[in-house]
This record gives sequence, structure tokens and C-alpha cells, in this order.
Amino acid sequence: MPMASLLDFLDKYGVRYTVTTHPPAYTAQGIAALSHTPGRQMVKSVVVSIDGEVALAVLPASAQVDLDLLKKATRANTARLAAEEEFRDIFCECELGAMPPFGNLYGMNVIADESLANNKEIAFNACSHRDLIHMEWEDFRALARPKMAKFTSSRMVQAA
Repeated sequence: MPMASLLDFLDKYGVRYTVTTHPPAYTAQGIAALSHTPGRQMVKSVVVSIDGEVALAVLPASAQVDLDLLKKATRANTARLAAEEEFRDIFCECELGAMPPFGNLYGMNVIADESLANNKEIAFNACSHRDLIHMEWEDFRALARPKMAKFTSSRMVQAA
């Protein structure tokens, strides 16, 4: 889904959003720094495999997926980071690592870390390493319909 399709989807539901552009960056923390977005509001999408099915874990840029917590939260037998080969074709119109957090548009379950609900607004990659969409958390939650769970570790990651 190129950015235009993503924007059409948001427009279809009357969601208010803004699009900003920044110099290319390849980590969520790096994008947060370049775009002056707090790390807790900058959302990253991590593709995970839960009992063999790919899903999208959505979490703050300033956090890391704790696979043990994710496994418990989803009542799964296994949870691991997905290999690129498992999802490359799903997000073929997006730059690798710049997937938007709307896994439901790609036929994937979405699991959002419960800490994101503390934000009024979130920002996320819009299919490229240069474009960001800013929108209200509640609009995202209504459209993506994520399962909410606690699956991040308290360790913070460094900006890149």
C-alpha cells in the first residue's frame, strides 16, 4: 500500500491527520529525533510471528518488544520476531522497515502496547523512510482495532 492508498483510507473515514517529511532515517528513534516527535508518540511497527502467524506489534519508538510478555499477552505457545522473508511480500509497496501500523489493511492482526493509549497523538512511517503521518491515537485505535496488551520492556533504546 503506497502512501496515497493509506491517505485514501484515512480520508474515507474522515480522519484528521498531517503528513510531514524529514531527511531519510531508518530507526524509529532516529525519526523521532529528526522530526522532533517524543519517542513515546513515535510508533514503530514490528512484524512478529505468533504461533506461526505473522502479526504487527505496534509500540513506542522508545521501547522494545519483550517476546516473553508478548507470548503471555497473546496466550501463544511461541512468539518471535518474524524473518524478512515472512513479510517482504505483504508490504511490497512499502520501503523495508517503513510499514504503517495498520496491519489490518494487510490481513494481519495488530497488537498495540497499552502504553500508547496514554498519547493524544501518534506519528508513524507512511510507507517510506521520509514521510510521517501524525494523527490522534483514538482515531488509530478505531480504525486498526488492535488488541491492547503490555508487551514492551522497560529498557529504552538509544536514538540512532
